[in-house]
Amino acid sequence: MLQTILYPNQSEYPSICERPQLDAASLDQLMEEIFREVKVKGDQALIDYTYQFENRQIESVQYTEQEISSIASQVNTELKKSIEVAFSNIYKFHESQKHEVKKVETSPGVICWQKASPIEKIGIYIPGGTAPLFSTIMMLAIPAKIAGCNEIILATPATDPAIFYAAKLCGVTQMIKVGGAQAIAAMALGTQQVPKVYKIFGPGNQYVTAAKMFANRKGIA
Repeated sequence: MLQTILYPNQSEYPSICERPQLDAASLDQLMEEIFREVKVKGDQALIDYTYQFENRQIESVQYTEQEISSIASQVNTELKKSIEVAFSNIYKFHESQKHEVKKVETSPGVICWQKASPIEKIGIYIPGGTAPLFSTIMMLAIPAKIAGCNEIILATPATDPAIFYAAKLCGVTQMIKVGGAQAIAAMALGTQQVPKVYKIFGPGNQYVTAAKMFANRKGIA
């Protein structure tokens, strides 16, 4: 609830500026409930939670290729060029870090080497809000693509065209129109339309952070 405070004393500044904190036990209980519902009800739980938490009605969880292309096409030419320049720079930087396999014979007949293997499926979470975090997609999806990840799942409640354009450019394989802790639960557990991933990346609010911590603690993702 919005509260108006007029002419407070300086001594009140710390309490006024204090960020709201949720009770840890209540937050953990909420995560338990969300993960349980997603595990049992799958996509329907995601649809229900999207309406409950965001007052947003969705009929399906996954964006179709046609929907992604249609939304991405709305990006203006100038912004497209800027995104493409950023893509090129980020790609060059991360490609230069690819690990070269160097075999060493430590003793006759004994050969040792170091090998980096990509995570097969990863999830990226991009929050909604007034600022479209398309740069975050590039910073996460481009290294994943270079590393050899086969599936890159992007979950976001955002609808800004720049998000979709960056996702297509970076090779994101699937986008889901769900946000919040329920999106993390979906990627951690898997549903009818959301593949289970092995690692989840990306920023988010305290609910998203709590969901990622819950998944890690339970050994889910």
